[in-house]
Amino acid sequence: MQLKKLFAVAALLMGALLTGCQTTNPYTGEQQASKSTKYGLGGILAGAAIGAIADGGDGALKGAIIGGAAGAGYGHYLDRQESVLRAELEGTGVQVYRQGDELKLIMPSNITFDSSKSDIKSAFYPVLGSVAKVFKEYDRNLIQVVGYTDSTGGDKINIPLSLARADSVANYIAFQGVMGDRISAYGRGSMDPIASNKTTDGRAKNRRVEINLLPAPQR
Repeated sequence: MQLKKLFAVAALLMGALLTGCQTTNPYTGEQQASKSTKYGLGGILAGAAIGAIADGGDGALKGAIIGGAAGAGYGHYLDRQESVLRAELEGTGVQVYRQGDELKLIMPSNITFDSSKSDIKSAFYPVLGSVAKVFKEYDRNLIQVVGYTDSTGGDKINIPLSLARADSVANYIAFQGVMGDRISAYGRGSMDPIASNKTTDGRAKNRRVEINLLPAPQR
């Protein structure tokens, strides 16, 4: 009976979460669950499993409630952060990508740096200022700044250049008041291309700086 009761309550919890967090896809018109809903469902299942092991049926019920709240809370935090970043960066040329519990900003070199230079373009400072403002408000991330180049020039040139560009972005974000212990910078040269280096357009896409927002360890 306890097991049946557990399944019934978990089903009610998941049903309520799905009903309350349905959104409409603006492109397809279909109803879909938000990312926070998916985190909440995972939390319910994980919490129930752990609780059942620790304290049988009652423990599973408590675990489902606690796990669902924690999962949905973290997912909701990421949903809000992503939404704010998209609003701040609309029309700037910076692309925002979300994959699971990571957010990524892709900054093409044509709006950030002059050719073969690591000094940030003056027109890009306000954009980075907007990014830093969001990073200060949403402080549950580690900020990993990674510079990339295309495949021309060789590693002897590309790796130092990519690192210098990542350092420029990281230093400016820190200068805007973001805590330095959250920020790291790396130069990867022509590694991890996102387009073909055989075309002019592809090489332009590969010359970029990415900012990866990763979950900070719990303090």
